[in-house]
Amino acid sequence: MIHGLLRSDSVMGEKNKFRGIRRNLTNYGDPGFAAYLRRSFAQSMGYSKDMLDRPIVGIATSPSGFNNCHRSMPELVDAVKRGVLKAGGLPVDFPTISLGEVFLSPTSMMFRNLMSVDVEEMIRAQPIDACVLIGGCDKTVPAQLMGAASADVPSIQLVTGPMLAMPYRGERLGACTDCRRFWARYRACEVGDEAIDQIEANLATTAGSCAVMGTASTMACIAEALGMGLAGSAAIPAVHADRLRLAEACGERAMAMALSGAPLPSQIITPASVRNALRVLLAVSGSTNAVVHLTAIAGRRRIEVPLEMLNRLSDETPVLVNLKPTGAHYMQDLFAAGGLHAVLYELRELLELDCMTVTGETLGEHLAQAPAYVDRSVVRPLSDPYQPHGGLVALFGSLAPRGAILKRAAADPDLFEREGRAVVFESLEDLSTRIDSETLDVTANDFLLLQNAGPASPTGMPEAGYLPIPRKLAQAGVKDMVRISDARMSGTAFGTVILHVCPDAASGGNLALVRNGDRIALSVSERRLDLLVPESELNKRRSAWTPPQVPARGYARLYREHVMQATEGCDFDFLRGQ
Repeated sequence: MIHGLLRSDSVMGEKNKFRGIRRNLTNYGDPGFAAYLRRSFAQSMGYSKDMLDRPIVGIATSPSGFNNCHRSMPELVDAVKRGVLKAGGLPVDFPTISLGEVFLSPTSMMFRNLMSVDVEEMIRAQPIDACVLIGGCDKTVPAQLMGAASADVPSIQLVTGPMLAMPYRGERLGACTDCRRFWARYRACEVGDEAIDQIEANLATTAGSCAVMGTASTMACIAEALGMGLAGSAAIPAVHADRLRLAEACGERAMAMALSGAPLPSQIITPASVRNALRVLLAVSGSTNAVVHLTAIAGRRRIEVPLEMLNRLSDETPVLVNLKPTGAHYMQDLFAAGGLHAVLYELRELLELDCMTVTGETLGEHLAQAPAYVDRSVVRPLSDPYQPHGGLVALFGSLAPRGAILKRAAADPDLFEREGRAVVFESLEDLSTRIDSETLDVTANDFLLLQNAGPASPTGMPEAGYLPIPRKLAQAGVKDMVRISDARMSGTAFGTVILHVCPDAASGGNLALVRNGDRIALSVSERRLDLLVPESELNKRRSAWTPPQVPARGYARLYREHVMQATEGCDFDFLRGQ
């Protein structure tokens, strides 16, 4: 028996000739010994020899006591294992970093790339023939997709699903658009301390990610639209039994992929499928964050996502979904209305239908059958859209030479064509200190502008672009005003908020050179964002500008030395596909 192992493993040739426990052998310089030792240690965990002879489906899990979105993960892992075992495989779960959106400082975005490295290297290093990636919170799904795209082992994305919006005093509350709505009212003194405490306790009451079309739900839709998630997977609520049945199906399908070795992420994530995902992003009026994340995922496969293409697709792709923060409904309503399948079916004439999906079928084959039921109050037909153009638009100009993003579907059209005076905040600390000051020189017609909150800043591009309305204006009834920054905005937020200004201030972009009182011109119709300051004056300011100090050590230093701009997905330069 031992001699048989030596003979077979010593002529292994290419690294992954074998499946299961003999895949990716530890390198002792003796493959036979490595296989022998691995079997011995595996048997110490109680596996039978029969189980160890089976293909292995890895289950990448990311639970954490600091991640409320992943509370239901143990049940999902058990359900995936059922599916793998049913199909004759060996399921093995393993942990990766978990990124709880509201539990990380300075921002979860700073650690997305770190999690992607963790996922990529563990898929590549361990004996995994196929992988099910389980995540839900905002940055976990893009991190997992980035890692899987780089590792290029057959993989399925399983999202944890959205939480339920629950009844509260005659209406429904759901994180986190309602969080922002009531906080704005609290800042305007329309809601008191006791009421805001009660609302706080009722905004998020079940397992799952945010209940609206925020970043988590948008990335679930992106995963399904790309073909990396099973059909119908995006909108199932976290606490619904269908979510567990889906997990079992993911395990079963992953086992089939383990046997066939296909399809690979490189066969699924293609220029065509990325364009499809962009159209879905626009049609669901999804999160601005998804532009950055999809660009990073595509970049791992050497696929460019220029903002000019976003504008072209946005002009061609209407908003079909009536969900908060731009509409009235919640993710559970989209699930009941027909799910993302209903949206894809309406978009089919705009989609590239020959794209491969994780099921082994093309998108066109999946959409050959119409959804059994569609609630038209939630998903509108292509001929009668909710809004005539896509939810997002890119702006260019002297303030954003490489682009900026506006979620126009969540903004006030009355603010789209105007010129305003800049009220500048040099940092998040400056914003926090002065925004509510009675002495702040600001009017409703001014443009609030935040600097040094982009990807190269010490704060790592937090969701700080949703600058609060100054208290004295909020109390006077002002609900929206133009806000500009190099930061991000939560997908659950709303307002005329211009984000991801590129290059960012910390890299010396023109955003860093804006001073109080400068005039800025915005034209959404012309896709323009211009700083109305002579170039000679900007050159003087530029000569006096100094970059922020690079951290001395650790991941913060690695991040600052290698992070790219928003238009490149904020990925690390050495992680993009070559």
